[in-house]
Amino acid sequence: MSSSQGFKPEWLPSPNFNARKNNQKPRFIVIHYTAMDTCEAAIGRLCTPLHEVSCHYLISGKGMVYQLVKENERAWHAGAGEWKGLEDLNSHSIGIELANQGNHPYALPQIYSLEAVLRHLMSTWAIPIHNIIGHSDMAIGRKFDPGYKFDWRALALNNLSIWPKKETSEAVNVSEFVSLAKALGYSFPNRGSDKGSIKPLLECFRARFRPWARGELNSLDMGCVHSLVFQDE
Repeated sequence: MSSSQGFKPEWLPSPNFNARKNNQKPRFIVIHYTAMDTCEAAIGRLCTPLHEVSCHYLISGKGMVYQLVKENERAWHAGAGEWKGLEDLNSHSIGIELANQGNHPYALPQIYSLEAVLRHLMSTWAIPIHNIIGHSDMAIGRKFDPGYKFDWRALALNNLSIWPKKETSEAVNVSEFVSLAKALGYSFPNRGSDKGSIKPLLECFRARFRPWARGELNSLDMGCVHSLVFQDE
């Protein structure tokens, strides 16, 4: 299904899009889950003007790929958030929705199709793997998709995501963790009842890179963020 093999998704146009601001080209890919009972229900929501939400691609559990918005248009998928200092992620990204409620594993046909879509987008728009993120990465504390059941490591093994090269330990240092997480692209939420707490950031980071981890920031979290930031050195 890659572009070199005839990338041909089914066209299901959504009215929920507009022009990218300042004619921006997509630099990022944001992966979501639909959190709905069926793919058909998700199509209904994403293609209805009432809900004012959409995406560029929707992938069913059986691996069917639907295109709802043209890649050069601004689909309404990311919402409020920030990544690498950018707040209008809709103008800078392509959104992919996976039909999944977030509480069960992703089907292999769906993952295979996702990999094909990612390769197509990376080739078409010259998007590097470190610009492939989850919705939770850019909407800390507000969104949790694609969730703990999504296997980022499997994508990394196919060179479609970043992943720490090895498990290491580093001394626990909260300010350093925040600084290194920001270097990856994360923001540090400092509003509301969690003002000054790194808990939302840590939970988001772990959901992506250490989904089995619990408790306070520890030396393995520090080693993980070190490995991600300095792995090319």
